[in-house]
Amino acid sequence: MSDVPTYVIEREFDAPRDMVWRTWTEPELLARWYGPGVETIIHKLDVTPGGLWLNEMKWGDTSMYERVEYTEAVRPERLVWLHSNADADWNVAPNPMMPVWPRVLLGTVTLREEDGRTHLRLTWAPHEASEEEIAGFAAAIEKLDKGWGAGMKLLAELLEELKTQ
Repeated sequence: MSDVPTYVIEREFDAPRDMVWRTWTEPELLARWYGPGVETIIHKLDVTPGGLWLNEMKWGDTSMYERVEYTEAVRPERLVWLHSNADADWNVAPNPMMPVWPRVLLGTVTLREEDGRTHLRLTWAPHEASEEEIAGFAAAIEKLDKGWGAGMKLLAELLEELKTQ
């Protein structure tokens, strides 16, 4: 796996780990920060090994569907999943905007708490991908910070709001 390009984003949040975990595992919270700039509609969220997250990102009359299958969920420290674009029936499908994008990505989030703050580390890498898909991911890796970074900013704002409740 070390020869596969891997996207990594790390953030530290001024919030306890359990609270950060909730923002990844409760649909009403997840929809508020995931998919910045679009309407995020969570059709299903079962954060257990073998469970699915069926997600629709909508802008105007256009929708993009994602299918996430969790392979590991260790509360409140680690989530591992297989992340794919999907068709409207939730079948794994090619990315409609990027034909060489990997059909499946392996995602991992780890949460580590220290002194009431939580360090989040997310990795995303092609999973069982062709050489063409790996090259497509490598070519796009620098641009991933735009979406994930904007999502992390929204996540930080959501956590600040949750701390006041």
